[in-house]
Amino acid sequence: MRARGDVKCFHEPFMYHYYLGEGRGRFPHFEPQDDHPQRYDAIKTMLFDAAEAGPVFFKDMSYYVIPDALTDDDLLTRVANVFLVRDPRRSIASYYKLDPELSLPEIGLEAQYRHASHIAERLGVWPLVLEADRVQADPQTSADALFAAGGLPPAPHALDLGAAGRPKDWEGVANWHREALSHDRIRAPETLPDADEVFEAAAHKAPRLRAMLDHHWPFYEKLRARAL
Repeated sequence: MRARGDVKCFHEPFMYHYYLGEGRGRFPHFEPQDDHPQRYDAIKTMLFDAAEAGPVFFKDMSYYVIPDALTDDDLLTRVANVFLVRDPRRSIASYYKLDPELSLPEIGLEAQYRHASHIAERLGVWPLVLEADRVQADPQTSADALFAAGGLPPAPHALDLGAAGRPKDWEGVANWHREALSHDRIRAPETLPDADEVFEAAAHKAPRLRAMLDHHWPFYEKLRARAL
């Protein structure tokens, strides 16, 4: 989205609410910006004020805003919600590598399902769901669907990720995005290591990850069944 060049982008603004505003505090490799709002309503105001000048995109985690989003009509009616889901075998192993103390909610899929199904119930139609492997297999189709969901025209040039440069708002969480920053294109799924092998290597070091996978897998399956 950032590589389009015509959209103001924010990277996980509600993490400030979840980790700092609500007092959780612990999040490795996070260097907060001093001037960033930390309260839920203040973050919303920042985003909606920016939207007065043109299109705004923000990438965030559902667990940052659940349960608040379940009673927030602004996030329901003023925001075009799109959900990206990733095989939890990969996401859990990746998260564990950077944060061995990760918690069950931080895997995220349960909150994503609660969030997406709430939107579907309220609006009568499911929001767009994208699945990471399918995005990697056909980036253009996924990008076109994402842009259309946000009321934006197609932008084939936006798949050149290097054109956007290093986002300034990634600086506080740069260690979490080293892999993404090392590529200027979305990697094809066949270039990735086997998901079972990746997960088993992590679970061998931390057996508790198996219970996390068991908990979140049904939510992944439900969301994946809705994916483009």
